[in-house]
Parts: sequence; structure tokens; C-alpha cells
Amino acid sequence: MNAGSYRKTILPWVKKGGFLVALQFVLLLAFILLPVYPSSTGFEIFSTVTMLRWTTLTACWVVAILFGTLGSYQIRHSLTPLPYPVKDNQLVTTGIYALVRHPLYSSQLFAAFGWAVFHMSLSHIIMTGLGFLFFNYKSSREEGWLTELHPEYTDYAQHVHKFIPWIY
Repeated sequence: MNAGSYRKTILPWVKKGGFLVALQFVLLLAFILLPVYPSSTGFEIFSTVTMLRWTTLTACWVVAILFGTLGSYQIRHSLTPLPYPVKDNQLVTTGIYALVRHPLYSSQLFAAFGWAVFHMSLSHIIMTGLGFLFFNYKSSREEGWLTELHPEYTDYAQHVHKFIPWIY
């Protein structure tokens, strides 16, 4: 492959946010491989709050599965790993998209938060915070492109929260 054809192949991918997809996979892998710190299993509080830990994990994962499934289903014809919208996409503002603007990102954040709380892992809470910052940046880039394609997106964004219904 010569340099010209390489640029024609790679540059559009980069301009459409492909580097953000690559970074998202790196963050996911880091979260999975990150050791639980501090290890709370030896502390009495770890067993004392077992029911609370399980309840939080279950609630977060149920929300994550619902948001991920419903969000994917509703935009199934426009679904892409890139934050750049596909050609001829339709703006979806109903269903789960009436609760949050980015249910697929929310899904990952809820799952990560549930895992971090269940393990009482400070390292995973910090990584979830980094994930939140990352998805906030990625979604802002995506929203810029969506606003160019759908001017009504600005009004939608003023009425629907980004990741967490009724909060943020």
C-alpha cells in the first residue's frame, strides 16, 4: 500500500473519530485488567454491606442492559462504532432516547460503576471517572456532528440529559 492510498483509507476513519473508538477499547481493557485496590475482602465492612453491594451491582447492570439493548435496537439502522453519524441517519428522540441522549455510553458507565461499588475498588471508581470524562468528550464531538446534520438536535439536547436520566 502506498502512502497516498494509506491516507485515503486511514484519514477518513481518524476524522470521523476512529481514534476515540481505539481509545475506548484501551480504556475497557484497562478497566478489565485493573486490579481491585484496595482489596477489601479482609475488612469487616466488606461482608457487612454485602446486600448493599449486590443490590447496587444488580440495579446498575439491569440499567446497563436495558440502556444498551434499547439504545442499540432503536438506532439499529444507523449504529456505528464511530461517533460520526452514518449517512442518511435519522435523529431518534423517543423511547430510551427520550430519557438520555447517549444510552450506549450510559450503559457502559452504569456497568462499570456497579462493578466498582460491588468490589469496593477505589481503582475502579477512578477508572469509571476517567471513563465518564472520556464519554463526555466523545459524546460532545458526536453532538457537534449531529447538530450539523440535525439543527433540531440543539433543542433536544436542552431537554434530555446526556447520560443519567433527570440528573446529567
